[in-house]
Amino acid sequence: MSAPDPLALPGLPKDEQGPIFAEPWQAQAFALAVRLNAENAFTWPDWAVALSRELARHPDDDGSGYYLHWVSALEALATERGLVTAHDLVSRKDAWANAYRRTPHGKPVELPMT
Repeated sequence: MSAPDPLALPGLPKDEQGPIFAEPWQAQAFALAVRLNAENAFTWPDWAVALSRELARHPDDDGSGYYLHWVSALEALATERGLVTAHDLVSRKDAWANAYRRTPHGKPVELPMT
């Protein structure tokens, strides 16, 4: 039995060439899900359940928040699987917020690895 195709997920913005990303972070979130699956952090059926659960929480979304829901599903799976703690996620988000507040406009945001 072959593995499910991640490009067949309902709601995935795509065209004939593949997924469509409005921002670089969306492509990074997509790539992270593909990589975590390749590393056996979760199966595609597990991912479909997590993403469907997140999308169901936002029934009025017109699709513009799709990758925000994608990130939320990634965070949920990562914490459920013990890849990261909820505390570590909050800490890292706070560190990013502080870093971009300190970064002059037009400069890349730099965040030291922890």
